[in-house]
Order: sequence, then C-alpha cells, then structure tokens
Amino acid sequence: MPSLELTVALLSDQAGLPEVAPIDDTAIDGVLAAGAVELLGRMPWSSNATFIARVGDGDGQVLAIYKPQRGERPLWDFPEGTLCLREVAAAEISERLGWDLVPRTVLRDDLPHGLGSLQRFVDHDPEDHYFTMLEAHADEFRRFAVFDIVVNNTDRKGGHLLRAATGEIIGIDHGVCFHPQWKLRTVIWEFGGDEIAEPLLADLERLVDTLTAGDPIIETLLSPIEIAAVRGRAEHLLEARRYPLPGDDHRHYPWPLV
Repeated sequence: MPSLELTVALLSDQAGLPEVAPIDDTAIDGVLAAGAVELLGRMPWSSNATFIARVGDGDGQVLAIYKPQRGERPLWDFPEGTLCLREVAAAEISERLGWDLVPRTVLRDDLPHGLGSLQRFVDHDPEDHYFTMLEAHADEFRRFAVFDIVVNNTDRKGGHLLRAATGEIIGIDHGVCFHPQWKLRTVIWEFGGDEIAEPLLADLERLVDTLTAGDPIIETLLSPIEIAAVRGRAEHLLEARRYPLPGDDHRHYPWPLV
C-alpha cells in the first residue's frame, strides 16, 4: 500500500474530471460496493485527505469521492477514525427517510489506503450553492433543514448543497454529524418557527420506528448513544412540529458560510 503522503503529492497537481464508461443506474450500488478503484486526484480545499476516484467493473464506471480513515485529522469532540463511518451513516439515514438527499455511499476496507467511505461523485455547477438556490428550491431546503437536525450536522455550509446536473439538490460532507450533544451548525435558518409539513413528519415517524426496532446497518456505523440521540431528535421534531429557532447555547452558523 503506497503511503498516503506520497499519493497526495503525486495527485495534487492533477486537474479536470476524467471520462467514465456509461453505467446503468441500477448497477451503481454494485459497482461502488465491489468495483476496482483507481485514484485520479485529490479534491482541493479539503481539511482531510479526500480523493476523486474511478470505480468500475464489467457493468461500467462511476466517479466517486474516497475519504480514507487514515487521512482523517483528529477532532477533540468526535472519536478518532469515525468520520468515514458518519459519511455512510448520513446516506443510510437519508435512505431510511426516503429522501435521497445524500449520494450513494458505501464503506469499504479494500481501498487504496484502507478503510474509508466511497461516495458517488455528483456532477454539478460549482457556482451554485444554498444562497443562490434558496428562492427557487425552498421546499427542498425545508427537507434538508429537518435532515440536518436529525443527524445533528455541525458543518452545513452553503457549498455543501449542490444542484446535480439532473436537477436534484444533493447534500455532501457529513463526516461531522451524529454527535450525541446538540451541536447543530448550519446556514439553513430561514424556516425557524415554521410548521413542518405533514409528509416530512410521517417520514420521521417511520425513521423512529425503524431505529426503535433495531437497524443492523446503522448499528455498525454509530454507537448506541448516537443512535438513541438520532431517535430523540426525531421524536422532538414530531412533538414540536416546527423548525427550531437558533438559541444562545452555542454557535449556530458554520464558518465560512459557503
């Protein structure tokens, strides 16, 4: 296995996105889970080691973002080596809610630098972000506001919300979510005090039921206290039925905002 430092040095000057062989949407999960991985470059402006990779097999190829556990910088308030697990957990919670807010993400231990998350790359316009899209996509962001509360997102910057080439609004960078202590830091506060739509509440009820019954996949990614906190935050929203307002107990906005 090559050193992480050497790989970063070799790939840091690469530019542009490569072409990939077309793939059917139904094959993407299998390719991400088992396809051969080729590192192509390092993603700029990432605080942790983050690579773009080509993942492929006989069914085709897909671009993906690889975040190795070995490349995570220690944080004082999150257990070391857990950020890649949280990336996967966010995608799984989005799936349990039926919202498809997070690109398909898997955890693999056979990657070039060992255990890490592998997430499908989203083709998007980098000029778009939360503040440029809010007026036209308010309903999508209401859903994201609920999602970020449930997963306790401590770093929802405007640039972590993308408009995919297909038109969907997608969220990325969920490595610092799921802390059991309330730490929500987000740019999405426009809906504070508003009622949460009934369909979103129904989805939250389903998530609570799933976590209460036990979810074997989530239980491999998060600790029991973290799972209990997810359920507790969802139950609180179901009781309040409104988006919260920022309080004075901690810093509520990330920095930078985008």
